[in-house]
Amino acid sequence: MKSDNENVKIDGIDKKILRYLMEDARKPILEIARNIGISGAAIHQRLRKLEASGLLSGSKFVINPKVMGYTTMAYIGIYLDKAMSNPVAVKQLEKIPEVLECHYTTGNWSILIKVLCRDNEHLMQVLNKEIQQIEGVSRTETFISLAQQIDRQITI
Repeated sequence: MKSDNENVKIDGIDKKILRYLMEDARKPILEIARNIGISGAAIHQRLRKLEASGLLSGSKFVINPKVMGYTTMAYIGIYLDKAMSNPVAVKQLEKIPEVLECHYTTGNWSILIKVLCRDNEHLMQVLNKEIQQIEGVSRTETFISLAQQIDRQITI
């Protein structure tokens, strides 16, 4: 597998295959093969090559959180006492199921997280009883998302 900073070379056929699958990962390989004009076996071979290169990291079903009752998305900037607290804080954040993403950042915060909660009250509980109780967290800054306007992957 290539390291994250090495570029993977893909050709026009690879790009066409990826575009079809990014639109609908369940699209039948034979349908893609017919549309592109190559065999299904060739597509499978190319997909194996792309997976081995690290460009593809699997496929997944996407859950609509609103159907499950989760309607409050928030981004929380976390200020830590010391930079050496970062790995410890991240390990604790991993234990909180509402935390969907965690990023080390430049700027004022040490860490930026994305959380999904049922409502504002649930968010307040997660903040007060879990996130702010993590050792090393000195304070947090919370931004509630009112509505997501763009949701996409990079262009291939």
